[in-house]
Amino acid sequence: MESPYSRLRAGPPRKRALAQMGAWLAIVNLALGLAMTPARAAGPDQRPLELVAFGDSLSAGYMLAPAEAFPAQLEKALRTRGHAVRVANAGVSGDTTSGGVARIDWAVPDTTDGVILELGANDALRGIDPATARANLERILTELGRRGIPVLIAGMQAPRNWGDDYARTFDAMYLELAGKHGALLYPFFLDGVVLDPALNLGDGMHPNAKGVARIVERILPSVEQLIKRAQVRAEARAKPQSAGRG
Repeated sequence: MESPYSRLRAGPPRKRALAQMGAWLAIVNLALGLAMTPARAAGPDQRPLELVAFGDSLSAGYMLAPAEAFPAQLEKALRTRGHAVRVANAGVSGDTTSGGVARIDWAVPDTTDGVILELGANDALRGIDPATARANLERILTELGRRGIPVLIAGMQAPRNWGDDYARTFDAMYLELAGKHGALLYPFFLDGVVLDPALNLGDGMHPNAKGVARIVERILPSVEQLIKRAQVRAEARAKPQSAGRG
């Protein structure tokens, strides 16, 4: 079969030189295009980073198609920005912080490179003592810290019907826990979405697909910070294998 480049050798010298120059320009443009491609946030072996969205119905995608849920929309947005990641949906509708404690061991595998922790909304709706919710979140953060998994805490705000003291104590625990455990913090998961009928389902509490898209848009910079930490973890885990091959 004739090579597509074989025709460059045919014709008068001037035409041949122009054709060769065109071929070289095409190669240069291809190289420049590859150089300008955004870096992919993957480990040294190009394994996609594994993120887990560990939460309740707000992140699970209550009443939404799987592709409309927070993990799927977030993964798509990150890949569009050049990040090689997978975002697992570990959200359970109705889950409280105590439910999170009960399933942290199996819901977040050891291969996880980073966790988005979104829990507490159901505790607040039920009026559970903020001290109890805080203790449960601390247990989750302690376990993830023991395993060396970086965390982005997606905070929540309590409904004001429980009184100012309850709301103040509940709302503040996310910032305090993030500081204590060295976690990243996105202060309010529903920022820009809460109480907007156009961005919520008929119940007025759960985001619809457009609401999820708004959440993803706003939390994206914080998730990219988590990815930086996750990549450091992935590279550290790969070092012993690289050393063994050397």
